[in-house]
Amino acid sequence: MGAVSLSGNVGRAFRHAMRGCQQLGTVNERGATMTTPADAARRLNEVITRLTGPGGRFEIGPEEVLGATLPVMRNRGRTLGDLVAASRAWKDRDYLVTADRRISYEQHLDAVAALATALRDEYGVGRGDRVAVLAANCPEWVIAFWATQCLGAVGVGLNSWWMPPEIEYGLGHCRPTVLIVDAERAALLADIDTAGIPVLTVEEDLPRLIAAHSGAELPRADIDEDDPAVILYTSGTSGRPKGALHSQRNLLAVVDYHRFSDALAAGFAGRTYTDTEPSPLRYLLTSPLFHIASLHNLVVPRLATGSTVVMYQGAFAADPVLRLIERERVTNWGAVPTMASRLLEHDDIDNYDLSSLTAFALASAPSSIALKDRLRRRFPFARDALVDSYGLTECSTAIAVATTADLEQYPGTLGRPILTVSVEIRDPFGERVPDGTEGEVCVRSPFVMLGYWEDEVSTAASITADRWLRTGDFGVLEDGRLRLTGRRSDLILRGGENVYPTEIEQCLDEHPGVAECAVVGVPHHDLGQEVAAIVVARPGAVVDADQLHEYAATRLSYFKVPTRWRIITEPLPRNATGKVVRRGLTA
Repeated sequence: MGAVSLSGNVGRAFRHAMRGCQQLGTVNERGATMTTPADAARRLNEVITRLTGPGGRFEIGPEEVLGATLPVMRNRGRTLGDLVAASRAWKDRDYLVTADRRISYEQHLDAVAALATALRDEYGVGRGDRVAVLAANCPEWVIAFWATQCLGAVGVGLNSWWMPPEIEYGLGHCRPTVLIVDAERAALLADIDTAGIPVLTVEEDLPRLIAAHSGAELPRADIDEDDPAVILYTSGTSGRPKGALHSQRNLLAVVDYHRFSDALAAGFAGRTYTDTEPSPLRYLLTSPLFHIASLHNLVVPRLATGSTVVMYQGAFAADPVLRLIERERVTNWGAVPTMASRLLEHDDIDNYDLSSLTAFALASAPSSIALKDRLRRRFPFARDALVDSYGLTECSTAIAVATTADLEQYPGTLGRPILTVSVEIRDPFGERVPDGTEGEVCVRSPFVMLGYWEDEVSTAASITADRWLRTGDFGVLEDGRLRLTGRRSDLILRGGENVYPTEIEQCLDEHPGVAECAVVGVPHHDLGQEVAAIVVARPGAVVDADQLHEYAATRLSYFKVPTRWRIITEPLPRNATGKVVRRGLTA
């Protein structure tokens, strides 16, 4: 990708600069002199060309990646372990902060070296082995992840909201060499056969191992950039979670994207960027670490930039979150729309000093135009710095990002594709359609996963031979801007969590009183959508909503359990192929 291509994407580059940094008007106040949008566009293009052109710090050029030619950054790292070793440069700066703990970069590095040594020497963890973490957000989760990477092993983020049957499936699927759990999740293992899998607890075993190996040298592994690094689980339309397998390259590309964003913001404001100086930004982490929003796009890149990760723990509640923002002078927050909605309902928000917030993003789930308007009217930080984005677990980071200016000028847009990402809208035959025509969103970039862990069929169905990912989402490109017209066919998005009906239907189908059922999403003022079930009772069976809710709650994560029920006796509507017709079903 050369200067000519980039010059046609000034708006895209602007999004890179402002994502997680400053909106155009704020940058102007910091010293960038321009009088018109055209002046701003020219200046921005000059900075992009300098950064990404020949000899630039973020020079982009074509290279072969897994059999396809992709635009990649030439000056890139090759292993995540290198990031850990380099983080010693940040010394006593805060890396991880919680309500009651503060861990510096140096302390973190020492803990990672000790735990990695313990995993290697006491448990035989090495290149390609899986180390699974089943725990709520905590610093040990992060330490375990980085220790795994230093050994060339694969970190597996298991969903901490899973119930025992789901946990059992996940363990059988990824076959970890070691399982790390917190006390709450350890209790759920009582009825699961974990024979042959060493189980280490966050509260006792990890501190013991770190203390026992204190002062150990940081292990380093000989691995390739296309070796696997992470497995994160995403629900599948087959009803079973699928493990999105991300490579070293995928995560390091995310790191470089964030570094480029910082460099572009600095250059646009007339400042000199250097990645040898730590970033003063402080990021609030409120989503689970088994999500790309928190792991790939927060914990990982911030280790490289010397920023601080302020980690919120526990179920989301406005007051403790606001106290953390105020106390830690948080500058950047990417929130699930449900969290943002709850802030709007909070009566005492004016009692908190939120003036440090200069970047506020909505992520992980769609948000309405009305919600964005309410946020802008209510909060100065949203008025000046609100951005929206579109991404998938399979893509490691955002596919497209919309700035404040985009959202104001083009309500409903998700912006343009980010750096090195190509997006096409295709018809059912895989052919590209003209701008303005609806079709399936297809994506190709260095961020796209290797595939689904040990699932060749699903991988082949999702990723073409030339590395295009079929997202299953439908949208339209208009003047290069992406707008979604429909989510994956049956997906329910409840408070930022993906819920696929098939898994719930299969669970309910096992109830002796259920003949058949259909699960759909219905609008919810707070969560975006809630899960509803239409159940056909067997002749003569007596079933009610309370009974079915209790049955599902022991087998499914709480966010998958239907909260609305309709019990009927007539068969569900089906199409000519025998599939249930969901459209029009309500509970």
